[in-house]
Amino acid sequence: MAALGMAGAYDRAITVFSPQGRLYQVEYALETVKSGSTSVGLRVNEGIVLAVEEKTHSKLQSPIYSQKLFQIDEHIGAAASGLISDARVLVDSARVYAQVFRISYDEPPSVENIAKRIGDTMQLYTQHAGVRPFGVALLIGGVGSDGPRLFYTEPSGVVVEYLAWGIGRGAEKVKEFFESNYSPETPLQEAKKMAIKSLIQSIDKIDENWTAKLITIPTETRKYTIEPQTEVEKLVKKILEERK
Repeated sequence: MAALGMAGAYDRAITVFSPQGRLYQVEYALETVKSGSTSVGLRVNEGIVLAVEEKTHSKLQSPIYSQKLFQIDEHIGAAASGLISDARVLVDSARVYAQVFRISYDEPPSVENIAKRIGDTMQLYTQHAGVRPFGVALLIGGVGSDGPRLFYTEPSGVVVEYLAWGIGRGAEKVKEFFESNYSPETPLQEAKKMAIKSLIQSIDKIDENWTAKLITIPTETRKYTIEPQTEVEKLVKKILEERK
């Protein structure tokens, strides 16, 4: 019984490492991310593409509103998987940081600055009693003076840069798809199609409630741009027809 009690202590306490060097609550937060709907990001020479899968829960739900795509600054966006309410809190904090950065330095923040700031906030919630880790992972993409950049951050606070990546329940299938098909030379229009195709290939069945949302940040304009939902639906329809 004593051994079971000790295991339970490691399981519940966020600030205590197990004898194997594990923080169980952080690992549980990662499981929340893995059970979330899939989000993908691509970095190509012509810009950034972020795409997410979403399900409508009612015919009365707005078809254009996205719960999982966020604009952080005019040149930076994020896609989330996991507990989306946690994502909103992190994004709101990043937005404030971006505006303070502009006022302080008279220039826009880099994508890397924003990604590391979000990662630092996530890490902070892994080392204090009385809090829990953020149950969300983010793909943070944008175009700055150093060109297109794409970063991934997760509940542990780790920040990694990728050329293309997927998060959520379909992440492994998305990564396999990108490993076979990704090229930085891909035109932005084709990258949009690739992002939607990776989402479709990551799931077994598409029902009438399934939909995808997509944003781009072109290298030319450096502006966060929401893709019209009618265009996204055309892409989905075209890809599904090609699979038949």
